[in-house]
Amino acid sequence: MADKPQSGSILGIPYNFERPSLGRLLSAHWKPGEGMIVEKPFGIGYTLNLANWRSWLVVLVAGVLLWQENDGGLRSDADAADEDGDDPVEVVVDD
Repeated sequence: MADKPQSGSILGIPYNFERPSLGRLLSAHWKPGEGMIVEKPFGIGYTLNLANWRSWLVVLVAGVLLWQENDGGLRSDADAADEDGDDPVEVVVDD
């Protein structure tokens, strides 16, 4: 039986299952002069090229969204319950 290739592409999506090394990991994430997205050093697909300023913008936006999802840790549980509208409401009906 023939050996299966450890790297290549299927339907235009690159894959690489060769044993990763530290040098290859670092050089894959830092490629000056290339675009924002580069092939992953291990696995299937693409990753961010940290030598490109647009990649840092994506990381910053993702960080802000994660921080915002957690409310930045500024609100207490009581404040969060008040804003969620979980408190009972008194309704007065005039006849």
